[in-house]
Amino acid sequence: MSSEYDFWLLDLDGTLVDVETSYIHEVGREVGDRLGVSFSARQSEHLWYGFGDTRERVFAETGVDPERFWATFHAVDDPGPRGAATHVYPDAAPFVASLDAPTGLVTHCQTFLTEPILETLGIDDWFDVVVCCDEETGWKPAPEPLELAMRELGVAGNGHAGAMVGDDPSDVGAAHNAGLDAIHVDRHDFDRLGGAVDGARHVSELTDVVDG
Repeated sequence: MSSEYDFWLLDLDGTLVDVETSYIHEVGREVGDRLGVSFSARQSEHLWYGFGDTRERVFAETGVDPERFWATFHAVDDPGPRGAATHVYPDAAPFVASLDAPTGLVTHCQTFLTEPILETLGIDDWFDVVVCCDEETGWKPAPEPLELAMRELGVAGNGHAGAMVGDDPSDVGAAHNAGLDAIHVDRHDFDRLGGAVDGARHVSELTDVVDG
């Protein structure tokens, strides 16, 4: 299966790694305290993952301004504790090891977090290119972050076949918008996702991608 594509783009959080739920709840409580609101455990998870319109619903329910939320969130979410609370999925290492083509990481995780987390977990050598989405690069499901990774991998506009692998509906949307195949890893319940994810090949584990 790995030889089917000329290159691979991978998401990070929820796909290759994930964060302990207790840390998500702790960050939600601290951010809420600083904003003067109380986020429930489920609201904290929706704010963290942001699948579908779940994050927007929490903002509407609590009256929190998104810009103020993100400024506060990034002040609370520290690379040290975040890295210590992050684990690599057991199926991630054998999956990445099986890829025999250029591989890029495209993540919504910010640079100040991504770099130390990758180093802490010892997976910073897994990728040929790392793109952290921001206001300049754009955000998935827009195609621009994927297109940037493709340019840096040297596979843009040359008729190369590629795939984007992720757990988030925005990964699927970004793949379609960039003209790539979408492979969705089913790691979350429908309530957290905000509904079903359509338009992708679905696998329950990353190793199913290369075995299927």
